[in-house]
Amino acid sequence: MARAKALTQAGSKPRAGTKARPKPDAIAKPARPKGARRTTPSPETLADLGPDRLIGLILGETARNPTFKKLVTAALAALQGPDAVAAMIDRRLAALESAQSYIDWQKRRAFAADLDATVTVILNELRPLDAGAALERLRRFLDGADAVLNRVDDSTGAVQGVYERATDAFVAIAAGLTPAEAGRIATSLVGPFTADPFGPLGTLLAEMVPSLDANALTEIDAALAQAASGMAKASGPRTEAAYRRNAARGQILRLRQTIADTRNDADAYIALENAIAPGREDRLSVAQRLLAADRAGEALDWIRRAQEPGLRIVTRADLIAGFDPRGPERERQALEIEILDALGRGDAAQALRWTLFERDLDAPMLRAYLAKLPDFEDEEALLKAMDHAESYANPHRALAFLIGWPDLSRAAGLVEQKRKLWQGEHYTVLAPAADAFAQNHPLAATILYRRLLDGILESGRSAAYSHGARYLLELDGLADRLAAGAIDPAPPVYREALRRDHGRKHAFWGLLRD
Repeated sequence: MARAKALTQAGSKPRAGTKARPKPDAIAKPARPKGARRTTPSPETLADLGPDRLIGLILGETARNPTFKKLVTAALAALQGPDAVAAMIDRRLAALESAQSYIDWQKRRAFAADLDATVTVILNELRPLDAGAALERLRRFLDGADAVLNRVDDSTGAVQGVYERATDAFVAIAAGLTPAEAGRIATSLVGPFTADPFGPLGTLLAEMVPSLDANALTEIDAALAQAASGMAKASGPRTEAAYRRNAARGQILRLRQTIADTRNDADAYIALENAIAPGREDRLSVAQRLLAADRAGEALDWIRRAQEPGLRIVTRADLIAGFDPRGPERERQALEIEILDALGRGDAAQALRWTLFERDLDAPMLRAYLAKLPDFEDEEALLKAMDHAESYANPHRALAFLIGWPDLSRAAGLVEQKRKLWQGEHYTVLAPAADAFAQNHPLAATILYRRLLDGILESGRSAAYSHGARYLLELDGLADRLAAGAIDPAPPVYREALRRDHGRKHAFWGLLRD
């Protein structure tokens, strides 16, 4: 044993002239070069450069970048106090106000950067020293917006974006003032607003109103009322001057409505709505405010008032599906239901929900209807609703509803039952339905993919050939899953007919080869 131990110890020593191989855990990692570290600029990494190196970099950039030089100059001016920064800003604003040259698209980017730097100086250097002085400069900057925008090619909106930033900053600074100071500033904007409600200073007042206290709102509302009284709605020939006058009056009244909302004064809001559109009041907005004021009875009266139909925008998908679920009329009826519930007339609210579902196959209304039913009555009501959907007059709308609910078994049955009614031009309904059927309802999927493909090829819609190629590949994959005789013509015959009737549409068949 002693001999074995000695051999083991001897075997562990390195032979003469060789270096001992380190154990795996003891292998040293390559040393990082001295000074190597992260190069991303940060307070820690920049501190290692030292002041002399940083000063050199800053001076080099000021020589190359006029905008950066302006920021550095402003920071140095801030060391002397707010007056020095304000004087620097005033010089730039005076130059902007006196300038008349046109800024074309080639100079637009640099010009926008210069304007943005002016706003940055106001916010970063002057505001911390004197918030009131910063507000005065922002107001002066915004007051010159129209003159600047009229002499610049701002097709990208870059310059407009700078003025929007200044507007947001003005409102944010004013919100941090005392209520009395904020009210004083807002009141000083009434004159510019009434003179030009669509101007940049008018926008400032509208933005500030929701955050003002009651005293300031009362004073501003009185001033706006006086201005509106001297701007009676123009009648007679529809001249541009008359149009502008009416538009300005409307803006003043709308701002007074905002004040009424801020003060939770529903009666004032309604009176102003009568003044804005006598006989054509926005009954939805009036009823919403009455309901919020716990005056549900009056709200119900308003929401049920007859009103002239207005412009209604309907998308292609809505037209195909046969209804517009987000239209103004649905909003009115949804609010009527909410009012009925508030009045404790749950049966009437339920009846209206069901009526809306029956008329439009409105899925949200059906879900709300089912949720309000007592326990164990919802299943019977759901079966009744699905039966109604299957027999709906517009089959494409019915299919869209059943797919979206979803009830794929009923939807597939509808497709197979009315297989000759589907039209490929209704692809916004048929394509999602066919994709939903592909896994478990191959016959229904085949019917719809064929109708979609036929619609594309028969009308020669080359822009949709890529979709058509996908539909044909889907049909090839479904062919083996169909029962014999399930569809006429059979898949091989259908494909042969496509080649025969549309073989010259090389762009389509080329997509399949690719």
